[in-house]
Amino acid sequence: MKRYWLMKCEPDAYTIDDLKRDGHTSWEGVRNYQARNMMRDDMQVGDAVLFYASNADPSGVTGLAKVVRAGYPEPRQAKPEWYMVDIGFVSRFADVVSLETLKATKGLEKMVVTQKGSRLSVQPATKSEYDIIVRLGRAKA
Repeated sequence: MKRYWLMKCEPDAYTIDDLKRDGHTSWEGVRNYQARNMMRDDMQVGDAVLFYASNADPSGVTGLAKVVRAGYPEPRQAKPEWYMVDIGFVSRFADVVSLETLKATKGLEKMVVTQKGSRLSVQPATKSEYDIIVRLGRAKA
């Protein structure tokens, strides 16, 4: 069953344009057990990803990606504690769908990223939330 995710990255580390240029990348360096468990246990090839620029101006969804390799241990570990997935580029939105827009959009009220104190860099999303954000992103084109 296809799942939907929101993955956050700071623009000074990696952007949707970097992903477009590279085609795909390893999503490594996540140091949160809840996020690690989702990458290790739940993310599967073909899952859809909302690519989110955090600590940006404005922060928000900048485009779409997909999981192209399911969870596997990060290299250079004595024992596998931290996991990563590989994601591939799907599309870039013409403009950022800002966090402010997400918070103001009907149907996204329960989305993890819109909740106060939400800090996870990897978050589940529903198909409905994903579809609404894709519509918002494409409407700005």
